[in-house]
Amino acid sequence: MTAQRLGQHFLTDNSVVKVIVDAADLRHDDIVVEVGPGRGALTKDIVSQSGKVLLIEYDAEIASRLALRYETNSDVEVLNLDARHFGSDSHAWLSDGNYKVVANLPYYAANPIVRNFLESTHQPTSMVIMVQREVARDMSAEPGDMSLLSLAVQIYASVEHVIDVPPECFDPPPKVHSSVLKLEPVSIPRLEFHSSEDFFKLARSGFKSPRKQLHNSLADGLFIDLDDARKLVNKTGIATTRRPATLSIDDWQVLYDVWVENGRPSNPPGSVRRSYRRRIND
Repeated sequence: MTAQRLGQHFLTDNSVVKVIVDAADLRHDDIVVEVGPGRGALTKDIVSQSGKVLLIEYDAEIASRLALRYETNSDVEVLNLDARHFGSDSHAWLSDGNYKVVANLPYYAANPIVRNFLESTHQPTSMVIMVQREVARDMSAEPGDMSLLSLAVQIYASVEHVIDVPPECFDPPPKVHSSVLKLEPVSIPRLEFHSSEDFFKLARSGFKSPRKQLHNSLADGLFIDLDDARKLVNKTGIATTRRPATLSIDDWQVLYDVWVENGRPSNPPGSVRRSYRRRIND
């Protein structure tokens, strides 16, 4: 598979490399996971400044070259796999969750890779990632511009903007600008839920029609009657005229709690929409 099909844009600017490595704040006893090492622009500095380094590379040919390059270094291991499905609890080096992530992420897979690490039972202590600039802005957005991605990231981590990176810093140059972010995972998620799947069922529904008012979007996403969606929102004390992007994490906590208290009303797509008036009373 070609680099273009994999969405690979290899970092070539040494000044950007330095900024990324400095932001990672590496120590000689650190365990580091580098996702998408590619040609190794970051790898050399990461290896020289860390303890153990796990390189996760999806491209089999590149992974083979990296394995050959570091075959005599027992502190470097190369894994040829998809980081979207990597289980951090499956590798002995990461068993206690005390590791850092540094990554120049492919645009097409950035979101699920970030969420995979943040929602893991063995979270990293920090993540320094390069993503498309628009995605970075989405991850760090404040109430008023929030999205499902903003919520998914900020429940699990604080987000700091490090630097914007223009296309000419890559080979081949992408058509968009990139940004480097530093994510600092929190030990306890900022929102309490029975399970992440449970909460994000509601959150996805809330953002189903993000331009609509909250009760309209929930009705569309949960496949429930509009009147029932309005009653649900009214019970939270949140104005039904607000749009999903304006809700804070605290607002989502209140909405989730009320949704659970009222029996998690929803209707699977394709089924007959029914009323939940017995659950959501005036």
